[in-house]
Amino acid sequence: MSAQPQFITNADGEKVSVVLSLNDYYEMLEDLEDLAAIAQIKDEETIPWEQVKKELYDNDLL
Repeated sequence: MSAQPQFITNADGEKVSVVLSLNDYYEMLEDLEDLAAIAQIKDEETIPWEQVKKELYDNDLL
């Protein structure tokens, strides 16, 4: 993402809002969805690659 945000300021010059292109906005939403999915499975047990590979071979998938 090559975000080039524009900021909206209040009367005191403080940044209060940001404007992004639609492309940047949708990319950010996609990234947030990916991060949420990762957070949901981060504590799940992992399966060693050798076991996965064996199961794939055993089921003629490799």
